[in-house]
Amino acid sequence: MSRYFIGYHGGKKPDTQEEGAALMAKWKAWAEGLGEALTEPGNPLGMSMTLSEDGVSEGGGANPLCGYSILVADSMDQALEMVKECPHLEIGTLEIAEMMEMNG
Repeated sequence: MSRYFIGYHGGKKPDTQEEGAALMAKWKAWAEGLGEALTEPGNPLGMSMTLSEDGVSEGGGANPLCGYSILVADSMDQALEMVKECPHLEIGTLEIAEMMEMNG
């Protein structure tokens, strides 16, 4: 089993508190449906800063991260299958990456 990072990107904010609560309820149901495979539900992220040799800039680029989760799966294909029903796709995009193990 490998660990996979799910990066939540952008998306529009819900127009009302009710829409936001409904989307969060969908996300929680989706997350609970993954069971123990979702090893870290993660957190939303605030405004990011980008650091480069030229200094610091605000905003995290063209499509900044707005949250993350970590799950375990047998393969990238299985991880993609597990996240394809994520409600965040209604408002934004997901980035999935295998987390490489570092030795020593």
